[in-house]
Amino acid sequence: MTSTFSKVTRRAGALLAGLLLAQTALSGLAHAEEDRAKLMAEHRGGTMTLAAVSAAGTIDPAINYTGQFWQIFQMTYDGLLKFKQAGGTEGFKIVPSLAEAMPEVKNDGKTYVFKIRKGVKFSNGKEVMPSDVLASFQRIFKVKGPTMGSFYNGFVGADKCIEKGETCTLDGGVIADDAAGTVTINLVAPDAEFFSKLAVPHASILPADAPAADAGTTPIPGTGAYMIESYNPNDKMVLKRNPHFKEWSVDAQPDGYADEIVYKFGMTEEATINAVINGQIDWMFDTPPADRLPEIGEKYAKQIHLDPLAAFWYAPMNTNLAPFDNVKVRQALNYALDRDALVGLFGGEALAQPTCQILPPDFPGRVDDCIYTKDPGAEWSEADMDKAMQLVEESGTKGQKVTVIAEDNAVSRSIGTYLQSVLSDLGYDASMKAISPNIQFTYIQNTNNNVQISISQWYMDYPAPSNFLNVLLSCDSFHKGSDSSINIAGYCNKDLDAKMKSAMTLSLTDQEAANAEWAKIDKGFMAEAPLAPLFTPKSVNFTSARLGNYVFNKQNRWIASQSWVK
Repeated sequence: MTSTFSKVTRRAGALLAGLLLAQTALSGLAHAEEDRAKLMAEHRGGTMTLAAVSAAGTIDPAINYTGQFWQIFQMTYDGLLKFKQAGGTEGFKIVPSLAEAMPEVKNDGKTYVFKIRKGVKFSNGKEVMPSDVLASFQRIFKVKGPTMGSFYNGFVGADKCIEKGETCTLDGGVIADDAAGTVTINLVAPDAEFFSKLAVPHASILPADAPAADAGTTPIPGTGAYMIESYNPNDKMVLKRNPHFKEWSVDAQPDGYADEIVYKFGMTEEATINAVINGQIDWMFDTPPADRLPEIGEKYAKQIHLDPLAAFWYAPMNTNLAPFDNVKVRQALNYALDRDALVGLFGGEALAQPTCQILPPDFPGRVDDCIYTKDPGAEWSEADMDKAMQLVEESGTKGQKVTVIAEDNAVSRSIGTYLQSVLSDLGYDASMKAISPNIQFTYIQNTNNNVQISISQWYMDYPAPSNFLNVLLSCDSFHKGSDSSINIAGYCNKDLDAKMKSAMTLSLTDQEAANAEWAKIDKGFMAEAPLAPLFTPKSVNFTSARLGNYVFNKQNRWIASQSWVK
């Protein structure tokens, strides 16, 4: 089954690659030099319709940690700083958003003073004040946001907030002066990635009276060009223009073209593809199934967009539950995986490439190195089933029950079924369970659910090695009994933790030397194998014929607000 499937998907991938080579090179540069005011006058209005197999859980920007909804948050919320809303690598630039300018830096990089823009209003009509900024940072700890221990633990007073979130004050860490219009942030130590951490949606500035608990399906007012009017994860999300929005920075928060954006949930990939072809859906979040790629590539090449991603699909293994509490079992699965077959399941070599390390290709700190393959070297070549079987025998775990938890969509189900078959071949009593993508990501994080192994994806928050290694595998990212425990493997290695902290400090003065340390850390984690890297994907966006001005941002992917519908 695998070999036949791979032939089909590789043919599809090659076809797509050939048809889209020139088109993809231009992606993200659409109309960059045309007069924006004229374009807005010509194309403003209408309803854009998006679709996904499932919603992505809560719409609380301090809690949701999915690329699916982070795309939405770009046009509904703002932080003090923001990644530039522009095509290509321009999206890596950090620009002022609710702050008038980049902050004044004092105290040897430990103190930052921000001047808050005047006149910016939330969608409920209330003007943004420094006190809202303080409350928003306190709220990260009160709601136990997934990055409170990895992104925001450097604030003065954060240690007390992590210990007891409900009484968080960040006293001495964040100082708001409504009269002066300033916010001062004090850090325990300099942080080379501080601006990036302020620019992601978890640092969105919300009204001071936002609930001190997960908002779930209830929209929180934001400052973006659009506001979430309603959200039913079993049906749809509706976004409309923020009636109080006035464009203050085209780089941080540009005005949008469509008057309304409707995001439908619950359609299958097959139904969505047909709806895109018929002009009923303008963009689909999910990757088209491999068996439809030849048709799409031949007939609708102008509507397919392929864009490289700093990301990887992986299988986190619970290092605190049998059989994966045994390092030999974790290593065995890494040796046993046919990563070419996994690429085939995703859509072929034009859409993904095999990997057996954590940092993605062409990323800071990445040094090509694969230990889990026959003839270990720079790249993965083929599975080593003999080595895998030997390790399982040595572990004494053969015959134990293992359940793989996957998302209930075509690609994830197929990968889950494949992992089940590999585990069965290794001698385990393996099964696979697919659950709604709306809850799968939080479900696999919570230790109360006793998930042994699952399928997940990680898409860069910002371009730094720590955003993969420290966020996914640090001791501070593991929280028992929490839906916000992004260290899904539950792995804590104090030696590697110390090395990561040292690398982050070193990056303040010598980024090249720090990157060399991150490469060693990547290899160190893979030796312990708390997860199994599968492949690195490309973004596949299938859009309707009526959608214009497709802009792909290297940081935040497709910018929906900058597309229009005819």
